[in-house]
Amino acid sequence: MRSLLATGAAVLALLVTTGCATTAGSSAADAEPRKPAKVDPWENWNRKVFSFNDAIDTAVIRPVATAYEKVVPQLVRTGVTNFYGNFADAWSAVNNLLQGKVADGAQDVMRVGTNTLFGIGGLFDVATELGLDSQREDFGQTLGYWGFKPGPYIVWPLLGPSTVRESFALPLDRYVGPALGSSEDGVRFSLTILGLLNERANLLPTSRMLDDMALDKYVFVRDAYLQRRRSLVYDGNEPESEEDTFEADPEPPAAAASQPAAASAPAAAAASAPDAPASQPSN
Repeated sequence: MRSLLATGAAVLALLVTTGCATTAGSSAADAEPRKPAKVDPWENWNRKVFSFNDAIDTAVIRPVATAYEKVVPQLVRTGVTNFYGNFADAWSAVNNLLQGKVADGAQDVMRVGTNTLFGIGGLFDVATELGLDSQREDFGQTLGYWGFKPGPYIVWPLLGPSTVRESFALPLDRYVGPALGSSEDGVRFSLTILGLLNERANLLPTSRMLDDMALDKYVFVRDAYLQRRRSLVYDGNEPESEEDTFEADPEPPAAAASQPAAASAPAAAAASAPDAPASQPSN
């Protein structure tokens, strides 16, 4: 289900920002100009996994999320979103501090404290009403801030779109959440599933737009994901001088699929864990 979440967020960001460009500098370390690498050297493999994820979403995940949306009142779903977002803000505070963004980290700490104390454990977003906006950062952004390049694009079974850099960061990014505070396997599983289901329900409108707009859904999702991650790493101020993105590969060699395919078995095993890292919805 994680594949759905990252895709929805990426697509939504692309729909909002398409046509906009930034020219400001970046706080991330600059690199010497170099020849761009291929953005998607494993496209043959990636498309197969994308189709698999899309089929799972269409047959199982989206119908369940649609039923959840119809049955659970909006007020309750908003409370669930706020509750999980409170944990995300706590992890964001850590990553802001790791990036040296002390002010943003302090603001996230204040958000968590305010929403926990006055928002009934985070069910209500009191902090935003008080002007304490979220400064959301994750470990993938932290790695990018300190100069780690994204590497080629890859789609993992059930986990969705990623890059080599994000694949290393996702286990930590997905581990932090309400389930972390429970020692009961049943409770952890239930909390993980609830969070994923609620996020998927929130992305249903984006999925419908994607179905209506994209001629090649795979390419649209890939480009949206890469553009969004780059923007997040540079806080929306991507530098002109550094080619941190990768050159498109319209016709990748079929042999390229063999390299990531060797990793498909462990990836599928990791995907079976409810709170495994992931990203990218297919729908």
